Amino acid sequence: MNKNDLVKLCLAFDGAVETYPFKDKTYEQYAVIRHKSNNKWFALIFYLDDKLCVNLKCTPVNSAILRDEYSFITPAWHMNKTHWIKADIKSTPKDILKALIEESYLLTK
Repeated sequence: MNKNDLVKLCLAFDGAVETYPFKDKTYEQYAVIRHKSNNKWFALIFYLDDKLCVNLKCTPVNSAILRDEYSFITPAWHMNKTHWIKADIKSTPKDILKALIEESYLLTK
């Protein structure tokens, strides 16, 4: 899955919009997927160490369980580690990724 595929997966949710709010050259390609209605983020898509990643909102309990269960789920990069997780897209099975995106979408609605 490439960045465009991941963005499309996130935009499949009702009222989701893709934005690029960062002006700094280092972060200008980072996509923020948010709700059009309330502007709350539910996904941050970026490359870290040349790996495509996504930060997603998660409940604290699920966050801890997922990090213990899967090596491709880690504490979110540059966000609250209790409420956000980071998934390595190359290693994350698509069905799990879809479920994580949906949970993030619903938690931020």
